[in-house]
Amino acid sequence: MNAESSSLAVRARVHAALGDPARLAIVDALTLGDASPGEISVNLGMPTNLVAHHVKVLQDAGLLVRTRSEGDRRRTYLRLVPGVLSTLTAPRLDTAERVVFVCTHNSARSQLAAALWRDRIGGSVTSAGTHPAPRVHPRAVRVAHEHGLALDPAGTNHVDDVVGDGDLIIAVCDNAHEDLTGPARPDLHWSVPDPARVDTDEAFEAAYTDLADRIERIATPAG
Repeated sequence: MNAESSSLAVRARVHAALGDPARLAIVDALTLGDASPGEISVNLGMPTNLVAHHVKVLQDAGLLVRTRSEGDRRRTYLRLVPGVLSTLTAPRLDTAERVVFVCTHNSARSQLAAALWRDRIGGSVTSAGTHPAPRVHPRAVRVAHEHGLALDPAGTNHVDDVVGDGDLIIAVCDNAHEDLTGPARPDLHWSVPDPARVDTDEAFEAAYTDLADRIERIATPAG
């Protein structure tokens, strides 16, 4: 099979996988944020055995992958493979008074997400942590600076001091998504690996790229 035929086969497999309303609904949900199979079942009102079937079809077509939670290791999350849906129009976020990005320490992922949103989209945006660190991670400050963004090294916040009515809360951390079960429960979940666990420049750059891709995928400029 030549390269052109191989490309056609891949595209046909993707189109075939999306040719079912239930699978398309799953993809729409995952375009906005990552989710466990159980969460997909609840949110879409779909039996778990049917979710498992559709997820396998989508996974075999190369549309999504499973990742293990960094919080509860018994959980897995589904996420779209970047670029596969580049020819499709993604669903857009509902209008919110303010966007709040949340992670555990508010020292890297949530800080980078807020800075990216402010730069690419505009509008009211901030970040917070469930257990905020005293300072923003130096590697996060560095990678932001390399991409023309500024982070306040001392600007960490606790989620209880930040989140209010009307906020769109996006958890960019598995732990935050799983821990916030009260009034401040996240509206969306982005399962971005914690770069501080690896603590290399490459890990922080990968987190930045992941967040930038997600923001550009779903958001429209404010105003």
